[in-house]
Amino acid sequence: MLNAGSRRVLLFSPPYEGKVFGPPLGLLSLASSLRQANFEPVIIDGAVAPNFLNVIAREVQSCCAFGVSLLTGPMIRDAIAASKLVRECAPHVPIIYGGWHPTLLSGETLREDFVDIVVRHQGEITLTEVLRRLLDRSSLDLVAGCWFKRDGNIISNQDRPSISLSAFPPPAYELVDFEAYARLTGSRKLPFATSIGCPYACNYCTDMVFYNRRFNPLDVSAVAQQAIDLVKRHNLEELSLIDSNFLVDTRRAIAIAREFLASGLRFRWTFQASTDLLCRLSDEEVKTLGASGVSHIGFGTESASPEVLRKMHKGHQNIEDMFEAARKCGQAGIRVTFNLIFGYPGEEDSHRAETLRVMGRIAERHDHVTFSPNLFTPYPGIPIWPELRRLGLDAPQSLEEWASMGLGTTPLPWLAAASSKTLQRSMSYFFLANQLTKTSNKTRGRLAKAGCRLLQKPLYWRLKHDIFAVPVELWVSMAQRWLVIRRSLLTGEALSRRFTEVH
Repeated sequence: MLNAGSRRVLLFSPPYEGKVFGPPLGLLSLASSLRQANFEPVIIDGAVAPNFLNVIAREVQSCCAFGVSLLTGPMIRDAIAASKLVRECAPHVPIIYGGWHPTLLSGETLREDFVDIVVRHQGEITLTEVLRRLLDRSSLDLVAGCWFKRDGNIISNQDRPSISLSAFPPPAYELVDFEAYARLTGSRKLPFATSIGCPYACNYCTDMVFYNRRFNPLDVSAVAQQAIDLVKRHNLEELSLIDSNFLVDTRRAIAIAREFLASGLRFRWTFQASTDLLCRLSDEEVKTLGASGVSHIGFGTESASPEVLRKMHKGHQNIEDMFEAARKCGQAGIRVTFNLIFGYPGEEDSHRAETLRVMGRIAERHDHVTFSPNLFTPYPGIPIWPELRRLGLDAPQSLEEWASMGLGTTPLPWLAAASSKTLQRSMSYFFLANQLTKTSNKTRGRLAKAGCRLLQKPLYWRLKHDIFAVPVELWVSMAQRWLVIRRSLLTGEALSRRFTEVH
């Protein structure tokens, strides 16, 4: 039996690995729609609530439902622990899963005893209708966008068509404890979405499945109004746009930048995009982005090998655009990160060497560019998934097994041991070169900057020429790290973030 008369809904975001990014925007969007329907959402973010299990046990007793949103990977472990706790201490409360992983593997997720319902894709309308049906004790049959269990059988309703973002109320930012996030992140920043989806067909990307290549944007006036109000109201220093590809509509992007400029507010904002779209902008338009506060752009370059790019279905990506995007951003004062994927199916040692050479040349020319190399992660449901199975990938068979699939940690059967060792070493050189770039950007001393550039030269020489034998630089770096950590243990001096992050 549900809690009679209760309209409280407990929404949980499990903690994730890495630095705290900000409040769970997806749950805030759900909460806003639930409030509009006279429900009372309560959000628990495991990233800022270390005792979240105790909080869940206390709060769930008075709730009509428990909802969990999660991605594939380690956060699944805490989702399972929380769900089993709810099932034990409040067996009358239905447990609803949503988000990327439950949408991609709805049937497998529902096989778990502690999952009753899965809300697929956009959840705002579906979750509201599901909760109304539960309170009315009516059937979930024909509720578009949800799968559920009845008498041990999985019932799969049809998917709900996507709805324009402008049809929803703004996320319930008023539920956020901004001070708690500021204490953990060291700055007042917020994840912010101006659009969802991307029209490109990259066959390693979950966006292809989740949004079906549809670009769903908020209009310029709504973006400007929400962003400016949030910055003013909460004294924010930065908005981190989580759009899949912010520059899909370049005119819209520049219009948003001009609205930010016209507001007179000074705040940083960041986004991710593809280099071909940035290159459609004139130099002056890119400078407008910089003047409006854009401090960083992440580009999904993935590879500098034309053969690998074709395998990825990234026909829109070319090498010339990588250099041009770096140049345009550099003169606009915008920092750049090129995200790279290594170990992709069909990638050979020569392809990786080609990528390293190109990125080494970019790094030598542009000291505002850093790189984020990652080992290919085979997320479920992506378009290339059938080929991965043919190549020998062992897919997890349960929700708990999927928890072990973290970013860049999955063994890839097509990657030979020797190639894997060389790849790991090249990525280590990238990380070391990136650290020197970050140190150079933070320091004001001309001598120190020159020293960083001098230390980088042999690193980029190795990357350009694909030579990684006798890694003296890595040995020196590891020795320095060991000395710093040992001094910390002896003196009790706190380690800086650099030494507490794990690459």
